[in-house]
Amino acid sequence: MSTAQDTSPRTQAAPEPGTGRAPSPLGVLLEPIRGRVRAAVVLQGLASALGLVPLICLAEAAAALLADGPTDTALVWTLVAVALAGAVAALAAGTASTLVGHLADNDMQLSVRRALARHLGRVPLGWFSGRGSGRVKKALHDDIEDVHSLVAHTLPDLAAVVAVPVVALAYLASVDWRLTLVAVLPVAAGVLLFARAMAGSMKKMAEYAEAMGAVNTAAVEFVDGIQVVKHFGGHRRAHERFTRAADAFADFFVSWSRATTPATVASFLVLSAPTVTVTVVAAGAGFAALGWSEPVSVVAFALLAPALCAPMNVIGSRVQQIQTARAAAGRVRDLLATPPLPEGSGGGPRGARVVFDGVRFAYPAQDGAEGSGAGEEVLRGVDLVLEPGTVTALVGPSGAGKTTLATLPARFADVTAGAVTVGGADVRDIPAEELYRTVGFVFQDVRLLRETVADNIAMGRPGATREEVEEAARAARVAERIEALPRGYDSVVGEDADLSGGEAQRVSIARALLADTPVLVLDEATAAVDPVSEAAIQDALGELARGRTVLVIAHRLSTVAGADLIAVMDEGSVVERGTHGELLARGGRYADLWRAQHPEAGDGDAHDGAARDEPGEDQ
Repeated sequence: MSTAQDTSPRTQAAPEPGTGRAPSPLGVLLEPIRGRVRAAVVLQGLASALGLVPLICLAEAAAALLADGPTDTALVWTLVAVALAGAVAALAAGTASTLVGHLADNDMQLSVRRALARHLGRVPLGWFSGRGSGRVKKALHDDIEDVHSLVAHTLPDLAAVVAVPVVALAYLASVDWRLTLVAVLPVAAGVLLFARAMAGSMKKMAEYAEAMGAVNTAAVEFVDGIQVVKHFGGHRRAHERFTRAADAFADFFVSWSRATTPATVASFLVLSAPTVTVTVVAAGAGFAALGWSEPVSVVAFALLAPALCAPMNVIGSRVQQIQTARAAAGRVRDLLATPPLPEGSGGGPRGARVVFDGVRFAYPAQDGAEGSGAGEEVLRGVDLVLEPGTVTALVGPSGAGKTTLATLPARFADVTAGAVTVGGADVRDIPAEELYRTVGFVFQDVRLLRETVADNIAMGRPGATREEVEEAARAARVAERIEALPRGYDSVVGEDADLSGGEAQRVSIARALLADTPVLVLDEATAAVDPVSEAAIQDALGELARGRTVLVIAHRLSTVAGADLIAVMDEGSVVERGTHGELLARGGRYADLWRAQHPEAGDGDAHDGAARDEPGEDQ
């Protein structure tokens, strides 16, 4: 098997010789296995041609048996032997074609998936949150499956489509050229009818995809939002939207079918084996009566004339599969062309001090958006210092830039201007592995892999012992729940490890504890859990934050009242900073936010609560 390095697709390829044009995305994917694909195609063509040998031998044997005079028994037995040999050879060549094609396809799939995995490991982490997993899943599975169908099935099948009619036509022409012309007539008629049926098919296929996409979108919206829709009495409107989309698709499909079905059915009828057989037998009988043909010739045409037309019935589907594979290869190419973050080549951080120095940031324009420039600036000259061993909270209204700022130390994206340093080193200069060993992230939206609970906890330290995993789970206040699972730490998430949102959150905290990064970014983990889970998570976060440089994205101010520093953000800038008590005393933006969340509490109560909190206790 070829190595991934030898067969990895390239996002940029040299122009095709003599054309000056860059090869197609499909050509780039197939280039490393092109020789084996050609071998599979040739072998399948040979197998299909050899598959006609028994029929040819049968026709020749019939001619020998029906000839005037004594029967040439030796010839008949020779033909039987050749027929058997041809059948065996056809089977061998077909098997070899399948084996060569599937092995080549396996190498192609492996190399493309490895190339995608390597490349996606170097793109900005923010790219994934900006697009979701659907595009990646489609490329890694659906699109590669479409190319698989082309390599392993479609191209070899097309070889059969060519080889069978050519061999059959050559043999029949040697038997009787007049009957051969008659046998070709259904092929010509069928091709004309099929071309008529497919006229404008590319435009119709685009309309089909658009109509089906509208149905899928309406269905997903209806199902995903069914609880909210029904609760607020909007189920009729949502159902009507789905029904309109489904009706529009049905009307389009019926209209398209009515326009194409007559010609399509006629082409299949003309190219069918009974039609071709009846045509050549009737013509043969007439020609024999006129003395133009030998009656025994009709046997050969009755056996082999259908072979002229049968492959034509699969051309349409195979051409469509080629178009599908081309589109799939284009999507894979686009994914591989996603600009990666430049790999840092400097030294590692020295310490855990995090500095945002004049940070400005704008998200790139989304795919398909008008223009190619950057999007609106969401961070505008942020200056902020996170001292080692302290807890800093980011608060502010939705859209203020809190999450964007918090993701920059982990290099979800690179700043547009300014710099973010960790331990005195610009994050852009720190090698990725070293950066991820330094900066940890606990997400609000927890994602656990379909692995054992122990493996999920040990993700940050694959070499951790079971004792270390269990100790991290105890510190995260989730050990008791894990031990109650059917197989304890060996239970598999999604199978026999059925964890609630709060329990999954504590597993992710155990993961962060075990990774033991000196800098930690926390997206508030208790925003959507019940009070019991919240208390357990707050205890776990308190353990996690101890001794680290912690940056917290806070949505509820009560959870960060004990932070060492609170930075208030609004419209991409830090507008206030200080402790909880200091900010309340100023009566500014933070005080307004606090009163909005705690209308029943006065400033004096807030000051008393802040005084009782220890820094980081509620993290």
